[in-house]
Amino acid sequence: MHGPTLSIFARWPEPGKAKTRLIPEFGEEGAAAIYSRLLAHTVGVARASGIPFELRVTGAHPDAFKSGLGEDLTVVDQGDGDLSDKLARVEAPAIVIGSDCPGLTPQLLWAAHDTLAKEEMVIGPARDGGYYLLGFNSDAGFAFKDMPWSTERVFEETVRRFVRRGMRAAVLPELSDIDTAADLEDWPDFLP
Repeated sequence: MHGPTLSIFARWPEPGKAKTRLIPEFGEEGAAAIYSRLLAHTVGVARASGIPFELRVTGAHPDAFKSGLGEDLTVVDQGDGDLSDKLARVEAPAIVIGSDCPGLTPQLLWAAHDTLAKEEMVIGPARDGGYYLLGFNSDAGFAFKDMPWSTERVFEETVRRFVRRGMRAAVLPELSDIDTAADLEDWPDFLP
């Protein structure tokens, strides 16, 4: 078995379509600028970790992401369907993350990577009740199907689904992701 691949889920930072919950406070351009910085940060953290990674993208052709973030990147289109469908396409072993968690570090990625050498799954809870990272060694489609995304129950429900299948939940430290203006209070470097 080879080690897990890190799959970063990203969308093109198009004004009006990126980080829409930030638009009331920062406008369409500002929200897109914030997301662009978050995405660049996430790719930088992944590069610094040295863990093999890919960008799974939507909203623009994969070449647009390469020209903006580096021609050396492996970029894959997320494909059709909802978030559940897109996540279920990631082949195990894998670590999936979003691109809006400013507290993410190479050390946390390595903690997840090393945990998967001993455990079947690892999860990083987000303060809003979701998660910023999910790692798994075998097909995890069951963890995504009919998930109540964007609710405070996502982390809890995800852990419950793995435990029901006899897998212990290895849990990383809690972090904040950026969904609202209040989430940016501790992260002024990402402001437009």
